[in-house]
Amino acid sequence: MTDLLIIGGGIMGLWAGVMADRAGLRTLIVERDVIGAGASGGVLGALMPHMPDRWNAKKQFQFDALVSLETEIAALEAATGLSAGYRRCGRLMPLSKPHLRTTALRHEQDAIINWRAGDRQFHWQVRDRAPVDGWLNSALSESGVVFDTLAARVAPRPFLAMLSAYLRRSKLIRIEEGRALVRIDPIGGRADFGDGSTQAFGDCVIANGVDAFSFLDGLTSGPGVSGTGVKGQAALLRADIDPTLPVVFTDGLYIVPHENGMVAVGSTSEDAFDQPFATDGQLDALLARAEDLVPRIRNAPVVERWAGVRPKAIGRDPMAGRHPDHPRIHALTGGFKISFGIAHRLATAVIGEICGETDKSLPVSFRCRAHFDLLVSDKAKAPR
Repeated sequence: MTDLLIIGGGIMGLWAGVMADRAGLRTLIVERDVIGAGASGGVLGALMPHMPDRWNAKKQFQFDALVSLETEIAALEAATGLSAGYRRCGRLMPLSKPHLRTTALRHEQDAIINWRAGDRQFHWQVRDRAPVDGWLNSALSESGVVFDTLAARVAPRPFLAMLSAYLRRSKLIRIEEGRALVRIDPIGGRADFGDGSTQAFGDCVIANGVDAFSFLDGLTSGPGVSGTGVKGQAALLRADIDPTLPVVFTDGLYIVPHENGMVAVGSTSEDAFDQPFATDGQLDALLARAEDLVPRIRNAPVVERWAGVRPKAIGRDPMAGRHPDHPRIHALTGGFKISFGIAHRLATAVIGEICGETDKSLPVSFRCRAHFDLLVSDKAKAPR
């Protein structure tokens, strides 16, 4: 019997383990394959904030998470001696049309109000040209650029390795890889695995990415599917680029400088796909766009082409918290493109709930119950 069973060894599951360790819970983390084998083990690592306008609880939660992540990573790096490849590098966004500059100027004022954390002020700056020469194609930024100072990046695989190393040193946490979950008994508090083994638990956190939805749906008599997978393709290039350069972003395209001259380019968002882990011409097109936007990566050798499936919940927001029908079962999934920036805060809320605390900062739309309420609502609207 373990106090807490965590299903999934990606970014969500590992952060849940960190928070469980801090809470003093005897915890078993079970991963079907190896740590980071799913969508968390990609190459991009962009930590991008929401727009600073039309502020709400969801944007505030993400802002606080992006700010606090820097301190969290520093503590883990100090404890393990490993690097997560984190840098608050900022982000450049080209403005190709005059109306985009007009909108960006409004956002500049919004950021002054909303992007403040204590005595720290982050900015959304509208400039006539990029703050670094030769990085962004000036022909594609005829109306200037936006440079935001809140955005950051992390190296996904070193980050996961650091979290795993931290957890393996804990006397309370055990990690087991190569065990696939088959079924959960939420009433008896038991999980069955593909190798024939079983595990009794007090509480269980389902944090295994897109696979979490089918397990969560199977525990309720309600209709529908609580989430789905969206395929993303990305690539890692060796381009001898200064790692302090800002991320470049426009129209869904990210160009992310990493350490050792590496640059990540991503990503596609594919709702329909036949081969979830194969790359194709869509990635080629993305790379061509990236080379046009940042000529310095043109002809850079492609070190790796990557594809994976990211979890998107029915409500589009992350899904976190207690299952509405089973108090022992807790969801921690659906981060889609923002998982790395907010996973530590979602895990804090979920583990806190298990320990009897309520995180009032967690937006209502993030809560597991809110997503399952949407399923009920969709059934009521369906024609008979």
